[in-house]
Amino acid sequence: MTEFMLTAQVTEARRALERLKANMRQAVRGKDDVIEQTLICFAAGGHLLIEDLPGLGKTTLAYSLARSMDCSFSRLQFTSDLLPSDVTGVAIYDEQVKTFVFKPGPIFANIVLADEINRATPKTQSALLEVMDRGKVTVDGEPHSVGEPFMVLATQNPVDYEGTFPLPESQMDRFLMRIRMGYPQAADEMDILRAPQMTYDSIKLNPVVTRADVVKLQQLCTQVFVEESVLDFLLKIVAATRTEAEFKAGASVRGGLALKRAAQARALLNGRDFAMPEDVLELVLPILGHRLALVRPASDALEERNAVAAALRRIVNAIPVPE
Repeated sequence: MTEFMLTAQVTEARRALERLKANMRQAVRGKDDVIEQTLICFAAGGHLLIEDLPGLGKTTLAYSLARSMDCSFSRLQFTSDLLPSDVTGVAIYDEQVKTFVFKPGPIFANIVLADEINRATPKTQSALLEVMDRGKVTVDGEPHSVGEPFMVLATQNPVDYEGTFPLPESQMDRFLMRIRMGYPQAADEMDILRAPQMTYDSIKLNPVVTRADVVKLQQLCTQVFVEESVLDFLLKIVAATRTEAEFKAGASVRGGLALKRAAQARALLNGRDFAMPEDVLELVLPILGHRLALVRPASDALEERNAVAAALRRIVNAIPVPE
């Protein structure tokens, strides 16, 4: 691929991401940084976990991204009585053909909104493990592909809230990023109050990118150049989490790959065909934070999150940034 062709594709990809950002801002107000993190995860072809208090717009954020793309979309409301087959689908015996026929579940869509994922039991949560990792579902020994692109946008309430089941570590590792919404600024919240009262699914957004655009964008992300010194910097951060005394275990190899892919996506979002150390630095916490646990667990989820973030900052500050 010539340098001119790659530059033209990067420019086109950035414009597509800017269209998505502008479209999502119509529904998600005053949260440009959160929207950008969501788009980075999307461009990297990963799955996103949005965690925060109820009522701060987690579902609206996920819904606005899904509706901004001309792709198939489904929403799953996770509850304690949801069964794995309600997610993946089930094989039903067909009297006419005298055999079992697979009936796909709602996971068979390009964009899947898994709302309040930690309100389902661990057995139902585990139904997502294979499909989030391999893009397929196996029922009665038969694999069924969900197709491309495929992205799970999951929302969850804090794990110490009543009626929640903590996601297992293997499930958390499947999410490329975990982000928070946070409270809006006063001016933005005033705009929200002035607007007509509406539920998130009454928001009218027109798609601004096609399914073909999405596939090309995610393929281009893998071609963003990552120089050897940047890879070495990234690896030193990941390796340092494995020797940090505060952590029960360090980041996995999947965590390192996720940090690289996200850095490539951030470069694309900023119109570059090469990643920089600042791309890695900006994404350490949302990529690695949910993959790490303390040796001595904190008394609540917020305290644990803050302790993990402080340890990661200390690790990053101790590693020289390449020029």
